[in-house]
Amino acid sequence: MPLSSMRIGTIIHNIELNPGQGGKLVRAAGTNAKILKEPTSQYCLIQLPSGVKKLIDSRCRATIGTVSNTTHGDRKLRKAGHSRWLGRRPVVRGVAMNPVDHPHGGGEGKSKSSGGWGKGSRTPWGKPTKGGFKTGPLKRKKALELFYFQSWI
Repeated sequence: MPLSSMRIGTIIHNIELNPGQGGKLVRAAGTNAKILKEPTSQYCLIQLPSGVKKLIDSRCRATIGTVSNTTHGDRKLRKAGHSRWLGRRPVVRGVAMNPVDHPHGGGEGKSKSSGGWGKGSRTPWGKPTKGGFKTGPLKRKKALELFYFQSWI
């Protein structure tokens, strides 16, 4: 049903992002979203399961109600192999590895300085993670520089 013909407070799922595209949002087991504002204009305000409020075109369609199988997240994994059947691989700490495998690896006992004698905490790619060292993508920095440059001109 289109969002424009639904009322405030309606619980919905399987929401389209663009009209006619097919449901993209709120499809996981036991999830639902809520219509917060009447679609008086072209857009409708919806609260997603994460709590984020999103404006969606009121011509988009959604299904009324909650997705079934609400107890999906409650089931216990019976053994370590069960986790593997789901495609989840084991997580190994960097400190437990050798220096060739991870920057935190090596050292004697529970050495925090890793095998690198005082190198300290690093990313898996060897960049320092502390002391104000920037580890984020360069793209964001370039966009910020461009913004400041344009505002200066």
